[in-house]
Amino acid sequence: MNRFIAIFVCCFSCSLSQADTPNLLVITVDDMSCDSAGVFDGVISDLTPNMDQLASEGLRFEMAHVQVGNCYPSRNVMFSGRYPHNSGCEGFYRVDNNYSVFCDIMQKAGYFAAIRGKVSHSTPYQPYPWDADLTIKEDGAKEHIKDVTSYGTSLIRGIAQAQATHKPFAININISDPHKPFWFEGDPHGVSKIYSPEEAPIPGFLFDDPVVRNELALYYTSVRRADDALGAVLATLQNSGQGENTIVVFLSDHGMPLPFAKTQLYHHSTRTPLIIRWPGVTQPGTVDGRHMVSAIDFLPTFCDMVHAAYPDGPQGTSFEPLLHGKDQQGRTAVFKEYNENAGGNRHPMRGVETPEYLYLFNPWSDGEDIMRTATQGTKTYKRMKELAP
Repeated sequence: MNRFIAIFVCCFSCSLSQADTPNLLVITVDDMSCDSAGVFDGVISDLTPNMDQLASEGLRFEMAHVQVGNCYPSRNVMFSGRYPHNSGCEGFYRVDNNYSVFCDIMQKAGYFAAIRGKVSHSTPYQPYPWDADLTIKEDGAKEHIKDVTSYGTSLIRGIAQAQATHKPFAININISDPHKPFWFEGDPHGVSKIYSPEEAPIPGFLFDDPVVRNELALYYTSVRRADDALGAVLATLQNSGQGENTIVVFLSDHGMPLPFAKTQLYHHSTRTPLIIRWPGVTQPGTVDGRHMVSAIDFLPTFCDMVHAAYPDGPQGTSFEPLLHGKDQQGRTAVFKEYNENAGGNRHPMRGVETPEYLYLFNPWSDGEDIMRTATQGTKTYKRMKELAP
């Protein structure tokens, strides 16, 4: 009898321990506008079945934003909890290792921290402290960023390595699509559905033109490939047996890589399709349409979700209470900023967005300075120049 009780207590303790230390899987897509996802009033209803399915299983935020409209600084905000002008990461360059980021904090909390893709963007100081770079295969070669199935195999490696250390995992999977280069005809990296120019909706900030339609069709097809990759990751998680003990966070780092979206602070530049599935906590198919949350809040929220010690310095506020269905005061605005592009061209902007309004300040705009953005190489931008009087 005593032996039975001892075994029961041991099993019960293990169960409690596992529940108290959930895994954390943060999945991002690159350069995808929020309204590209079907469940976020999507422009094409069948474009993102896996994103839509994830939303049906968790909580989605209608008013979630990132702080910055380009990759490197945006991801640094998410993982440092600091605005770019405070972290020093205003552009695409390394900064001093003088503050903790996501992987440091997760490791100190007893987690195995690994990443696939966007390693330097997510860790602005080197050598980076991740336990594993899942972009690297066993033979030392790199996974191809446009290979859908490779994202699932990267997660398989990450889970196996975490289990070998007897630690829960905190893994960040960064899917390349729909970042350029877009899918193209003859692309060896396939996609489950190809969209034609006739099926491509024109965003209100662009114009209807054959060249624009053709490029948008490639963008939307690339969104579909990103969704395929998400499906591969989620299937891998479920097949691993870890699905019920893993918090899944999904978002985009900023809007589409076309003019008036990327490297801007407009609504569609920063609104992100944030979905969180936390088994036993978030209610399936629920929507938060009242609270404004943003990337500056992600790190403190991650810390609260996994009971990690929260370092001094980050400026965001945890929104974990919202995941439990509670209310939270003060979530009526987000503050945004942009400083420079990958080429070091500075065009500082500041923005404040509320549920009703967006206030933008562009101090560089004098009627003569021409903004150099990441979208100047697009066919849409070149077509705009051709048609300009």
